[in-house]
Order: sequence, then structure tokens, then C-alpha cells
Amino acid sequence: MTFNVKIPTPNGEEKIQVEAGSSVVFVGANGSGKTRLATYIEGKLYFGAHRIAAHRALTLNPKVPKINENEALDSLRKGNSQLKTRDTTAELRQRNLARWGGKASTHLLNDIDFVVQALFAEQSNKSLNSHKEARKGNTSRPEPTKFEILTEIWERLLPHRKLDISGDDISVSITGEETNYSASEMSDGERSVFYMLGQVLVIPRNSLLIFDEPELHVHRSIISKLWDELEAIRPDCAFVLISHDLEFAASRVADKYVILEYTETPSWVLEKVPVDSGFSEELTALILGSRKPILFIEGTASSLDLAIYRSCYGEWMIIPKGSCQEVIHSVVTMRNNVNLTRVTCSGIVDADDYDQGDKDYLSDLGIEVLPVSEIENMILLPHISELILKNEGHSESEIGEILEKLASEIFESLNSQGAIERAVTNYCKRRIDRMLKKIDLSESETVNDLTVEYRKAAESLDIENIAQQVRAKINEAITNRDLPLLLANYDNKGMLASAASHLKSCRCESFKNWIVRVLNNKNVPGLIEALKVKLPDIVPE
Repeated sequence: MTFNVKIPTPNGEEKIQVEAGSSVVFVGANGSGKTRLATYIEGKLYFGAHRIAAHRALTLNPKVPKINENEALDSLRKGNSQLKTRDTTAELRQRNLARWGGKASTHLLNDIDFVVQALFAEQSNKSLNSHKEARKGNTSRPEPTKFEILTEIWERLLPHRKLDISGDDISVSITGEETNYSASEMSDGERSVFYMLGQVLVIPRNSLLIFDEPELHVHRSIISKLWDELEAIRPDCAFVLISHDLEFAASRVADKYVILEYTETPSWVLEKVPVDSGFSEELTALILGSRKPILFIEGTASSLDLAIYRSCYGEWMIIPKGSCQEVIHSVVTMRNNVNLTRVTCSGIVDADDYDQGDKDYLSDLGIEVLPVSEIENMILLPHISELILKNEGHSESEIGEILEKLASEIFESLNSQGAIERAVTNYCKRRIDRMLKKIDLSESETVNDLTVEYRKAAESLDIENIAQQVRAKINEAITNRDLPLLLANYDNKGMLASAASHLKSCRCESFKNWIVRVLNNKNVPGLIEALKVKLPDIVPE
């Protein structure tokens, strides 16, 4: 069965087909109209669609009154089992009032009792039927009840818990322990898994299930497995998943769309996530959903690095990419990708002894180079440290004295045995790594070709000469007490600890947290502006 969904956009209708046994995923930021879209799709498909809202109550009552199965299912779909009419329009109006309180996009959905009642009723009917068949002498294996299917999957996802379901109650026990507790005492995650399994199991055949924020309250470690199970138990149904969680969206095998914008007409601006963009689906969705240009940076998503970049490049979305080569690859890929050309991108890489030719080449690609070996070293630049000391209330004479002590401690640390050699060795490792990632073996057709090309590339890298050059720069910085020159060629996490001790009289971690806070809150006058002066000036095209 095929479900045809037509979504109004500024350029006409976006026609989306969802086959039974498959899913489509919409991902968008808060305020992008996700819930409005879920409501719209439900309304257009009448009773062929069953929507589970993001705003849902999950107070589980295992002792809920037992009622007729059809009444429970009618109540689940419509909000009230008494709403029966041959007029579809009137019935939809009644559903909007009874199930959605007349506010389809904002009402708190509270239908878990109906799910439990439907499961109990189905169990009762199927058990009675099996009993009658057994009395007739039919010894064939009875079909499992929906409660039994739910229990099997629930325990597979939560292996340290066991569900005990009787004819009129539900309890939970911890594997290996004799005590149990009522299902009403389940954790948020346990109830969410129970609720979603129950919803999917009891809805009518050939339905389109619309789940708004399907990842709600479910731990990341099992959410993908849960949805694998849900899709597998209802191959007759199709699923529309609407989420703001990019990791969850990327985990699903499905067509994916980013919701970029919503207007009350109603109308949505959508973009389909391309599968051949050169990025992961998660990153592609993030890029497509961004209202800002993208700035790819070297390093990881540490809070201090991101705080510096975000405060100084506030008009950009910052995406860490690890290595220099990953930054280059990301910028080149995005600029060459026709699916992403509406989004501007640039990159920044650490100072790594690039000569002017290298810098010009990177600049042509849209990539600039930091003035220091890693972004956190910016805090140790003298005029940055001076601003921090002024904020701490030190006098001019005290500031000069503290900065001198800080510089002395950093330079003296290089006098320890092997310190310079370790710095030189680490620098050479980075250069070798950079060279290895640039080797192009695409034209090699044999092992001998690979060997020749690899040796040629390796021999072109004069490691001893590189070591002499960086050693000379470090020694020059020491001789001239040139701290900026040292920071451009020397990375040592201990330097930030020295800054923490001298500038704030605290431990390194506390200092990092303080820097993050003052950058986010703009509590140190002139600090962000001073950082911007030294950082590359990158303007969105």
C-alpha cells in the first residue's frame, strides 16, 4: 500500500510517497513547524493516519478498567468510543474535539489508558479463543497475543527487566531479583518503550503512523533498535517520523527531509537530504537546516574551543571536523556540491608551519590559518591575558609583573629535559600525518605502483629539515622571549594550566569553565573584540 502525502510549499506541492513497510523522516529545529506538519498530514489522510503527539502524557495505570476491544480501539483512534456517525467530516470534527481537545497541535495527548485497554481486551479475546480451540482438541500452537509480542521486544531492548502480565495487571521485575514493582512505577524510558510498542501493535491494518518526537525519553543506545523493531512488527503500515534529533534521523533507513521554514498559510519550506553529498546524513541535515553559513574548524567539540569560535564568529554555524584534511575536504565538498550551494561555507585550521604558498592555496579554497598552534592558545596571547587581569581588578604594575611571571614559567618549562625535543617530535608527527593524508594513490593499478608512489611521497618529506626549522623557531622564541611566536609553533596543554594559575589563581578546569561563561555572557569588556583582532577575518560570501 502506498500513502501519498502532499505538503504545500512556496513553490507548489511537495509530493511524498510512503510505502507500507517504510518510513519518511522530517527533521527540523524548534519553531520550524514540525508539529504543525504532523497535524496537517493527519488531517489530510483522515482515519488512514494515526498521530502520536510530542506533547503526550505517559502515566501508566495497569489496573485500568477492562472494556470491549472495539471500544478501546475506537477510543484510541477518536478519543471517545461513543463517537459514531456515517458522516466522515463530522467524525473528524468529533475526533478533533475528543482526542485533541479542539487544539490539535498543542493539546496534551493522554491515550495510554486506551492502549492498555486494547491490549488487555485483545489478550482476553485471543486467550478465550485459544482455550475453546484446545477444548475442541486443537493442539496447534496458538498465536501470540499482542501483549506477548510487546513483552518479548520490551525485554530484548531492556534485558535487565522482565514484564509480568496477567489477565488484569502488569508488573516489572529486575533480572535475578525476586522483588517486583508495579508498571505504574516504571521509569520514563520504560514507559515510553511500552507505550510506543503498544501503539504500533494495536492500530488498524494499513495505517500511516505519525510520530512527533519519537525519540522522547528513550535512551540513545536503544532508540534505533526500538524503531527497527517497530517497523518490523508492522510491515503493513508506514511511518512518518518528525524529530529535531539529527542522530536519530540519520540512523533510519528512510527518505529524509529538512524543515527549513513554516508559515501559517500553511506552507513549509522543505529540502530533501541528498544521499550523495559527501557528508554523513546527520551532517547534511544539519547543514541544510542551518540558517547561518557554515564554518568548519579543526579539533573537537570541546566547550572552550566552541565558546571561542562561537563568540568570535557569531554569524556562523561552527562544525568541528577533527583534522586539517577533514576541514579541507568538508569545505571543498560543500562548495562543489550543487545540493548545498545555497549555504556559504569556510574553514579555519591550526597554525602548522604553512608557508605563504600553502596559505594562499588554502585561502583560495576558502580556508584560513590560525595565528597559534591551537585555538585555546589564544588565551595566552599577552594582550588577551592583560584584559583578563584588568577584569580581575589588578593595577597596571601588577599586570606587568603577572604577565612576566606567566611568560617566564612558560619559557622555563622548555628548559626541562627533552621538552623542546618532544615539541619538535609532535610537530613532525603532525606534518607526517598531513603528508600521508595527501598521498594520491588513485592512479596506482598494482601493488608495485602503490609502493613506488608511496615511497616517492615519503621521500619528498625531509623530516630532519622540518625538525630543524621548527626547532629553530622555538629557540628563536625562547631567545627573544617572543610568546606569540612560541604559541604559533608549540602546543602544550600545561600552558593553559599556567595561565589559570597566574591569571585567575585557580585550577585549569575551573579556568576553562570561567572562560566559557564570560564569553557566552560577554562579562569581560573587550575580550571578544581582542580575540577577533588576532583571529582570521572571515566574511560570509
